[in-house]
Amino acid sequence: MSEGNINTGELTRSDFKFPNPLKLFAGCGGHSVLATVQNALPETGVKKENIVFVSGIGCSSRFPYYIDTYGVHGMHGRAAAIASGIKVANPNLSVWVVTGDGDMMAIGGNHFIHILRRNINVNILLFNNKIYGLTKGQYSPTTPMGSLTKTSPDGTIENPFNPGELSMGAQGSFFARVVDTEPKMMKEVMIKASEHRGTSMIEVLQNCIIFANQIHNEITGKEVRKEHQIYLKHGEPMLYGTESNKGLVLEKGRLKSVTLGENGITLDDILIHDVKDPDDTVHYMLTRMSLPDLPVAMGVIRSCECPVYESMLFDQVEYARKETSIKTVNELLRSGNTFQVD
Repeated sequence: MSEGNINTGELTRSDFKFPNPLKLFAGCGGHSVLATVQNALPETGVKKENIVFVSGIGCSSRFPYYIDTYGVHGMHGRAAAIASGIKVANPNLSVWVVTGDGDMMAIGGNHFIHILRRNINVNILLFNNKIYGLTKGQYSPTTPMGSLTKTSPDGTIENPFNPGELSMGAQGSFFARVVDTEPKMMKEVMIKASEHRGTSMIEVLQNCIIFANQIHNEITGKEVRKEHQIYLKHGEPMLYGTESNKGLVLEKGRLKSVTLGENGITLDDILIHDVKDPDDTVHYMLTRMSLPDLPVAMGVIRSCECPVYESMLFDQVEYARKETSIKTVNELLRSGNTFQVD
């Protein structure tokens, strides 16, 4: 981040609040995510005028209207492409993409994998409610197999995408997962994402109260969340459970849940989370964990330093400017083999 981009004043949540009415139903997880973003932005240290939010189409994609920064409401599935252009044109901007599982995983899937592959320094918030909400309840690429929806009255027959798996497969350098009912967790992860150099991808498990109510309840429910979630922190043992007495170990190349004190298991046996490991093998396994055998991984799962696209691009441009003998368009047009037509 350049010095000209650093916020030297005191910003608060109120600086990012906008008077526009929220077109979100009461109980929609979007309310919590919006409030958390407004709380997190002042702590990123970025000037307000250097922040841009980009969206596609969907309930999530109204976000630029709800936050007092620059914003672009783009076309369906094209938010990642628009954000890429903005960041490459002006690397000093802090660019955020707000999208949904339908917008980004379906029509926007190609742009999604390539922004991750290129490692352009933008932040992606993917609202995953496992349904098309804005268009009234069709199944999406993340809808669980067998789900009854408007477009699958007899149950879906498609295998759902796992956004974490896609991120790893596209060589993503940062992946995190949070839930809309945990604002503290969301804020911590969003700040870490803003600090990461490269594409940061945050999957937000979000509730759609109208078309997929309680879709994440087996993970987010108060009575089960400590047993069914594991909040990962860099450098700390992978522990979870109501009494923090359960943990993860590697056995025969696979993750396994164990209980401290059983079968001679001690704290020394529990895996230590390393978000910076260039080898994403364990990160990939963590993104794939699912109930009932394993808890669902939350927090920052991967945050590895990798070359950043726009930095390498500008280095190439600078090198070309120094090395080329052609300095003007006129010189370019008259260079090489030319001929004159009488």
